[in-house]
Amino acid sequence: MVIRLALPPMLVLGMVMTAVPLAAKPLVFAHRGASAWLPEETLPAYEKAIADGADFIEPDLVPTKDGVLVARHESNITETTDVAAHPEFAARRAVKVIDGQRQEGWFTEDFMLAELKTLRAKERLGALRPESMAHDGAFEVATFEEIVALAARHGKRVGLIPELKHPTYFAGLGFDTPGKLVAAIKASNTLRRAPVIVQCFEVATLKRLHRELAGRRNVALFQLIQSPEVKQPADIIAAGGTLTFDEMVTPRGLAEIATYAQWIGPPLRRVIPLDGAGNAGAPSMLIADAHKTGLKVGVFTFRPENQFLPGNLQNGGPGERWPHGMMADVRTFVAAGVDGFFTDDPALARAALDERG
Repeated sequence: MVIRLALPPMLVLGMVMTAVPLAAKPLVFAHRGASAWLPEETLPAYEKAIADGADFIEPDLVPTKDGVLVARHESNITETTDVAAHPEFAARRAVKVIDGQRQEGWFTEDFMLAELKTLRAKERLGALRPESMAHDGAFEVATFEEIVALAARHGKRVGLIPELKHPTYFAGLGFDTPGKLVAAIKASNTLRRAPVIVQCFEVATLKRLHRELAGRRNVALFQLIQSPEVKQPADIIAAGGTLTFDEMVTPRGLAEIATYAQWIGPPLRRVIPLDGAGNAGAPSMLIADAHKTGLKVGVFTFRPENQFLPGNLQNGGPGERWPHGMMADVRTFVAAGVDGFFTDDPALARAALDERG
């Protein structure tokens, strides 16, 4: 059963270039919407996330061929839309290398927005989420503009936390996605007032946004950190640099991030690693080290299925939902001092926070 609770009051983010004040409770970031229940990055998924208590909704932003920012986890839409069932687009299937990874499928940058609007979203995790899969074929691909309009209907009750996906890759194709986002923030009445946190794994993009959005009190920047198996940000590799994600989470690296961002976003297990048995271990020093520099910490991603939980918090088969396990995991991170977190199930996250008091 989905628990629906009222939203807490929004918090002032603080100016870009200054540390963001600590929140009374960690912020709940709806990871691509309420994606445990509805196909991710769709307007109904965002509506449900807001109803279920999310403080912020997250659209991942990629461009169309005609330069419109749309919400898809990646520009490869093979797993998240019904594009393969459209014979008129069969010839668009392509092989591309994005941030060093070979991908095959259909890509948003090869479709005009009007063409993308003929497709319908589907559940990326398939049968693992039957409730969401039941809505396959029902919803359109959403534009960033449509998501902003949705948020505007809720006034100051919800913020936006967009992620710019692969900006260096898209720049190589002639798309300036950071520039498009900056233009949208400056032009939109909603984005000039609503809380906005912009995420990216790439350093140069965030430094550029730090310059171009300086002084906007409603905007903060969020440096995403990859898992240890991913060594460097794509823009650092492209520039021939040596900076690694491991270096970025050292005290020296965090101090550097604090010169252009207000948040860091590490994966869960950089903060509370798993031991050899797959159980949650002791927290690392990352939260404490980040707080010493004035950075806030927002971790990703809490999901309610057993296969995404530490072994000591599972109950049932790998593909089964175990809400109590996710809620216990959330509370462990809250006790460790996390300032915000991404989740596929905002209702469970809100319940975990409210039960904690």
